Order: sequence, then structure tokens, then C-alpha cells
Amino acid sequence: MMENKKILIVDDEPSILRLLSQLFTKAGYEVFTAESGRDALKIIEENNIMVMFFDLNMPVMNGMELCKKVKSIKPMSIIYAITGYASLFELSECLDVGFEDYFKKPVNVSTLLKTAESAFEKVNRWKKM
Repeated sequence: MMENKKILIVDDEPSILRLLSQLFTKAGYEVFTAESGRDALKIIEENNIMVMFFDLNMPVMNGMELCKKVKSIKPMSIIYAITGYASLFELSECLDVGFEDYFKKPVNVSTLLKTAESAFEKVNRWKKM
């Protein structure tokens, strides 16, 4: 059994936060949610969370800026971008700032669950090194 199955979801749309929170909670994860980058950073400071999903298009601090900040604090974290506005240029930009992968809304829920599972397998493998 994997320990510390904590996931952070950051999106400025409460309905998406609710949906993803329910999905991951049912799958056995401890879920933290934030509607802004500032709130997300507070949660990250107070909890040991390694796997995160960020919306790219948020006011004040977008997902790109948030990813850069989180990677500077927790370089080993695994962060995924979720967006309704996808373009190829943005994908390469996402990889440059440190996102592991990139999903376009609406995202298939089984894809997200598989993604989280493989992220935790990676984190646990790293811990054993």
C-alpha cells in the first residue's frame, strides 16, 4: 500500500474542484483543493504533497507561474496541467516550466486516475533510492 497518497488540485472553477475532489477521494486519495495559486502555495507549505493537478488559466497567478514556484520549493513534485485552452506552443511551455504532462478539458476520469497512480508509483520508487 502506498503511503502519503495526497493530491492537490488547483482550479478557479469550484465545480471542477468538486468533481475532481470526489473522483480522487473515492479512489482512496487524500485530496486538497485550492481556487488560487496563493492558496495552493499555503497548502504546499503545510503539507507534504508530491502529486498535483493545476488549471493553467487562472486569474492573478496562472498555472505556469504556480508550477515554476512549486518546482523551486519542491523540485521532486509531479505536477500536471489541465486546461480548456490547449495549443502546441503551450504544451512545450508547460514542459519547460516543469509540468510532467498536459491534459485538455474535459479530461477522461480514468486517464486522471491512471496518471495519479503512476505518479505515486514514481514517487515511491524515488523514495527507495
